[in-house]
Amino acid sequence: MDQIVVSKVIGAPPCRVWEVLTDVRRAAETLSGVTSVQTLTDGPYAEGTRWRETRTIFGRSSTEEMWVTLADPLRETEVRASSGGADYVTTFVLVPVSDEATELSVTFSAELSTPSAMQKLGMKVFGGMATKATRKALEQDLADIATAAEGRRRQ
Repeated sequence: MDQIVVSKVIGAPPCRVWEVLTDVRRAAETLSGVTSVQTLTDGPYAEGTRWRETRTIFGRSSTEEMWVTLADPLRETEVRASSGGADYVTTFVLVPVSDEATELSVTFSAELSTPSAMQKLGMKVFGGMATKATRKALEQDLADIATAAEGRRRQ
């Protein structure tokens, strides 16, 4: 799968966007595509934070273990997962646009570590559909993060 990059300007400062983005325990409340989260580590969001996240994808429930490999507060975070012979990397970058606005960009990539002939064929046949569905899910995640961060403005 090619890299997918999606961005959104959010009407909240980086501190609020970061707070929502890294609140793993409340992800199922914030992100409409996430149905449950099980934290696997204690403490604040940082490199090494791990959790299991369940999402509905293609009408099916899927649970993946995820972990933070980079946490640069208010600027950038990277989350990884591995499943079914594929490695996934999701990077979020926050850029202040003004005192009350932040551009949040997400880059997603997936790479098959040792693809079988069937996996290669599957990517050729279904790759475009998977890319489109992933882009739509990322756009929804950004919209959900924006709603939560903008809603915390008055709190």
